[in-house]
Amino acid sequence: MKKVIVLTGAGVSAESGISTFRDNGGLWEQYDVEQVCTPEGWTKDPSLVTQFYNLRRKQLLQVKPCQAHYLLAELEKDYHVAIITQNVDNLHEQAGSSNVIHLHGELMKVTSSLQPNNEKYIRTLDADNPEVKIGDLAEDGSQLRPFIVWFGEPVPQIEMAAEISSLADIYVIIGTSLNVYPAAGLTQFVPDGCPIYLIDPKPVKWNSNRPFTHIMKGASEGMKELMELLKSKK
Repeated sequence: MKKVIVLTGAGVSAESGISTFRDNGGLWEQYDVEQVCTPEGWTKDPSLVTQFYNLRRKQLLQVKPCQAHYLLAELEKDYHVAIITQNVDNLHEQAGSSNVIHLHGELMKVTSSLQPNNEKYIRTLDADNPEVKIGDLAEDGSQLRPFIVWFGEPVPQIEMAAEISSLADIYVIIGTSLNVYPAAGLTQFVPDGCPIYLIDPKPVKWNSNRPFTHIMKGASEGMKELMELLKSKK
């Protein structure tokens, strides 16, 4: 079976009702990113950061996967599919996708403040009890922090994502501005001759000499069109 590698961004989750950071009305208009999405913000006010992510988890637990999530899971019937996502929600998994790489961490997980990427200390929160309090400690005795890759932190999964991108027979980009690095650089690893499909309702300023097919629709409508295109090329 051919390998379909998919890079997803906030535009997919937005259709499920999750606020995006970058669009009008997004979370960055309500919170200062420096306060809640940086190691410095955490050091300065861990209580504020903890509260912010508690609110984000509550929001996540109130939404469901959109049709695009389900259609991506459906692709696994005919292809080997790997999803590389910049999103921290678990909606791809809820929809049934079995191979998801989270570049920026996972919202429903928490970890050690001292060793955030040590697998020994990463734990998944129960949906019935998604809140973290100051004083809740990891096994190494440090305050639990969100298992999120903040601005200024290394992206542990980026090398794996680059390697997977290099194996693509078909590459699909959905709902991302291709402005956030290092994720936006993954397209450099896509093999020559591999068709690239970009699903986004807005014009995308992608500085690439690679030919690509731009499906100018939202994630779900765009995925419907892509499924038809892939069927026609079988």
